[in-house]
Amino acid sequence: MRRRGAARLAAAPLVSGLVAAGLMATAGAAVADGVPQSEGGASATLDGLKVFGSAVVHDDGTDRPVSAGLFEMSVDGGGTLQTYGVDIQSPAQRDAKYHETSWSGTSLNGNRNAGKIRWILDNSYPQVNDLAALAAKAGAKGLTEQDAAAGTQVAIWRYSDGARVDAVDPQAERLADYLEKRAVAVPEPAASLTLTPPAVSGHPGERLGPVTVHTNADSVAVAPPTDLAAAGVKIVGNDGRKVTSAVDGSRVYFAVPTGARDGAAEMTVQASTTVPVGRAFASDARSQTQILAGSSESTVSATATADWAEEGAIPALSAWKDCAKGGVDITGVNKGDDAFRFALMGAEYAIAAGGTRTVTIPLQEDQAYDFMIKEPGGGQKWFKGVFDCETKTSTGGLAAQTLSQPSPATVGGVAAPDTNLAETGTSSTTPIITGTAIALVVIGGAVLVLLRRRQSPTHD
Repeated sequence: MRRRGAARLAAAPLVSGLVAAGLMATAGAAVADGVPQSEGGASATLDGLKVFGSAVVHDDGTDRPVSAGLFEMSVDGGGTLQTYGVDIQSPAQRDAKYHETSWSGTSLNGNRNAGKIRWILDNSYPQVNDLAALAAKAGAKGLTEQDAAAGTQVAIWRYSDGARVDAVDPQAERLADYLEKRAVAVPEPAASLTLTPPAVSGHPGERLGPVTVHTNADSVAVAPPTDLAAAGVKIVGNDGRKVTSAVDGSRVYFAVPTGARDGAAEMTVQASTTVPVGRAFASDARSQTQILAGSSESTVSATATADWAEEGAIPALSAWKDCAKGGVDITGVNKGDDAFRFALMGAEYAIAAGGTRTVTIPLQEDQAYDFMIKEPGGGQKWFKGVFDCETKTSTGGLAAQTLSQPSPATVGGVAAPDTNLAETGTSSTTPIITGTAIALVVIGGAVLVLLRRRQSPTHD
């Protein structure tokens, strides 16, 4: 598996250049200000470490105590999640905002033991709440909830980080050993709710799509576009009839009336369901990646956007973190009658009329990114996050960073333009990770790329 040390990162130009040709009047889909695009699913706030015991990390010839156990999250819109941490040396930030994501967007990407972690989650506390039976399987004399949580977390860290870590309590340690030895690879669970593709485009008078619903919920509520610029746009099914609900596998469309002015719209779907055990949760506040151990009935949601124009290039843009490629993939699908041309990192690209292309923007580990693609008519698309794809190998002699009282995250998850986006973690001596934010702003039908360099001091 891939790992990282506490590194000094130099702020480097990530995107440069100017769109060479092609109007971008509808390149950015209409999304609410301050709402970044995500894969969909549950969004939640980390409340803290709730059920835990003690463990010891053996690292660089020293033994460091850590708290090991279950975190709890409050789901936006209602619901509660229980999670364990991965990346033992990273801080867990109280009040950090998290969103459900695939393993490919986290440090679990490329980890051949990730499937074993899911097995541990399915076969230990809290999914198995008969602690007497669990203790008997593990050869333990007995297990408290604290022992069970600590032993489970220790077993997970051994696979997520390759960490040399032991539970302090002998019964918790027996459980950790049992889980580690018995674990077998289990496939990654599907998302609780997602829409594919997340962006579509076309001409007025057409049905734009389809957008396919993927969910484990019985049904999802479909909210039509509410933006005034999308007046007359309806969400319809294969038969062309307006839809207000959908199920897994449903294909829905944006029906744009003939003669509609060039514009953009957003569709939101929402449901109440349990999030599958083993789903990853990532934060935009440099807070330790979490993996789901249990879920109440919780609110999940996803959005898809549509852009339309009478003529010219009509790209539908989306972006996702791709740890395997070492960057953020920006995908454009051009439904227009002209090529869409743009420049990234000094290279020029073109998406032919009717074509599709994906460009990867390379990022350094722990870099913050913030892409804004904005159109004069008010449509915009915002991609933000922290490129956290590897596990640290050491705290560099500092106290271990998974603590029972995580420190506050930046309010709102994103700092103001002149504020450093890096989090300092759970200690004033924790290394501050350099963040680099970049913004793309559409001006007068072309994309002007603005680069902001942000570099924080690091500690030796």
